[in-house]
Amino acid sequence: MVIVILGILSAVAIPKFVDLRSDAQVAATQAVAGSLTSGSAINVAARQISTANTVPIGSCDDARNLLQGGLPSGYSLGSGFGVTVIPPGTTQSCTVRGPGTTSTATAFITGVL
Repeated sequence: MVIVILGILSAVAIPKFVDLRSDAQVAATQAVAGSLTSGSAINVAARQISTANTVPIGSCDDARNLLQGGLPSGYSLGSGFGVTVIPPGTTQSCTVRGPGTTSTATAFITGVL
């Protein structure tokens, strides 16, 4: 009887634990996109005070410089439409792709000269 109960519990629990890896990859990709969005907002605010210690942003690819140490390895960043210019003061959505997965998330980047 005990073996039957353990078999039923393992049949229910194992699929939930196997799926945690893909959930973690999606969450990590969303975290990187959120960090880029926050970094962009801080960059714009700092630029209004002084041009020192700010990063010029003219495309989605430039946004990788908003993170200390750059974009984590395995992640890619783009607009989905090739190289897209982000005019100063406007906000563009940029797609973050996770490493080795099909998980994507959107970062909102504001152009800064």
